[in-house]
Amino acid sequence: LSTLSAVLMIAGAFFFFTASIGMLRFPDFYTRMHAAGKGDTLGAFLMLSGMALYNLNAGFTLFAFLVSVKIMLIAVFIFIANPTACHAITKAALDAGVAPWTKDKTVVSSQE
Repeated sequence: LSTLSAVLMIAGAFFFFTASIGMLRFPDFYTRMHAAGKGDTLGAFLMLSGMALYNLNAGFTLFAFLVSVKIMLIAVFIFIANPTACHAITKAALDAGVAPWTKDKTVVSSQE
């Protein structure tokens, strides 16, 4: 059980790391938001899942089970709220006129 929790936490750290690389390397706001939204959501879900499993490793008591359930409820909330927030921020940027990056530097306008 502790090995599985370690694998989940390492996988979560990997997705956090790749999301931070995406934030530094991608060319514009929209692709950076995509990297942040996807990487942080999956990274947080995997890390919290690993923590919930690790919490049960010491002994399966009612208290440990309830703490693990609370950790998983936090993970589900992040799994729902983070993509919604990224979509809202991206839509606000599009409405504010932030132009997406294009390879040939053409201007892209928002379609209403």
